Amino acid sequence: MKIESSAFGNGDLIPAKYTCVGVNIAPNLRFSEIPEGTQSLALIVDDPDAPSGDFVHWIVWNIDIFGDISSGVQGKNGFGENKYGGPCPPSGTHRYFFKLYALDSFLNLPSSSTKSDLLSAMESHILEQSVLLSKFSK
Repeated sequence: MKIESSAFGNGDLIPAKYTCVGVNIAPNLRFSEIPEGTQSLALIVDDPDAPSGDFVHWIVWNIDIFGDISSGVQGKNGFGENKYGGPCPPSGTHRYFFKLYALDSFLNLPSSSTKSDLLSAMESHILEQSVLLSKFSK
C-alpha cells in the first residue's frame, strides 16, 4: 500500500501553503495498492517532535477505498477541531507523519473521537499501513 502527495515527496519539506504560515489547507494525497479485503481507510497525521509530545494534526476514518477523503469522518485534532490543522512548529524542524491504514471494516466512532480513540477502534482491524513523511520549520 502506498500514500503519496503531489505537493511533496517522502522526506521532503512540506510547502508553506499547507501550513499555518500559508493557507493551512490539506495537501492532495493519493492512495494506491490498497490490499484485498479492505473495507475502509483511516489517516492519522501527527508530529512526534512537538514540545508536548505527539501532536495530532488530522485524523480521518471510514475513507472509501478509492481514497476520497471527503467520504470519511474527521475526528478531533490537537487544536480541538474536526479538520486538517497544518504544521506550525514553535521552533526547529519537525517531522510530520501521514499514516494510512487499510482496515477490514468501517468504524463506528463519533466525530468527537481523538487519535487514541481511533487507534483503539482500529486495533484488530488493520490489514496494512503505510507512511509518508514530511518536514517543516518556520
